[in-house]
Amino acid sequence: MTLTELKYIVAVARERHFGKAAEACFVSQPTLSVAIKKLEDELEVKLFERSAGEVTVTPLGEQIVQQAQSVLDQAASIKEIAKRGKDPLSGPLNLGVIYTIGPYLLPDLVRQNIARTPQMPLVLQENFTARLLEMLRSGEIDCAIMAEPFPDTGLAMAALYDEPFMAAVPAHHPLAAKESVTSDELKKETMLLLGTGHCFRDHVLEVCPEFARFSSNAEGIRKSFEGSSLETIKHMVASGMGVTLVPRLSVPADALKPRSKSRKEPEQIVRYLPVLDTQGGDPPTRRVVLAWRRSFTRYEAIAALRNAIYACELPGVKRLS
Repeated sequence: MTLTELKYIVAVARERHFGKAAEACFVSQPTLSVAIKKLEDELEVKLFERSAGEVTVTPLGEQIVQQAQSVLDQAASIKEIAKRGKDPLSGPLNLGVIYTIGPYLLPDLVRQNIARTPQMPLVLQENFTARLLEMLRSGEIDCAIMAEPFPDTGLAMAALYDEPFMAAVPAHHPLAAKESVTSDELKKETMLLLGTGHCFRDHVLEVCPEFARFSSNAEGIRKSFEGSSLETIKHMVASGMGVTLVPRLSVPADALKPRSKSRKEPEQIVRYLPVLDTQGGDPPTRRVVLAWRRSFTRYEAIAALRNAIYACELPGVKRLS
């Protein structure tokens, strides 16, 4: 049994395809197939079920692949330990970020990281929460910035900040004249949501139960429309198609500045309002966390990344230590 063979079976389990796994490992498919067959013969177990155009991992194979990934992580940690002896922060850090955080946090975070730890460049990956969790498990990324809740996968986590939601309404909408809105008021409106797969859609429906309750009713959110990104949704709001909820960091800074009466300013086409809980509880928020594999050994890199995040402006959020 070799580390190379373990690398091959992890790749096949991830890709569910021998050809794609071979490409990912930079070897020919016959080379990969022979190595996996050799390992199966040595272990006297079948790791994969092969059928036309499809590869599935056997139940026992799942356990072996998980252990193989752990062994590969431990082997990689030997090199990391050697690097840490010279410079604990040396080398790139592979960071994943969900789509509804990346555009609003990364520009400031990258600047802070370059200023603080230029020897540790960030290799960035934006994706859905489910995909980032897969990439963490497979070692494709080192850590990820995501929003709770997500399935407990045994990851190490550090809470970063609690981010309130704000309502985005067309500037000429009756709600735009108010200082704040309630979920009761929003449920009467046409609600614009991100498409399925975006965790922020689920967060909105979980934090604001009224939206889920009326989603199949004849009123309000029944007439919901979907967009592919928060920025697309904002344009839909600006055109008067409905209202939406957005995380606080996605709100443009100029949109919340007091408007000066002494000089002419561009007219706002979207108004952003705080959302109050109808029952007098806390306003809706999401908790943003940094997650990484427990086997990941670059503790100093995680700490440096957290410090760079805390050095960002993060307007309107509650920082967590």
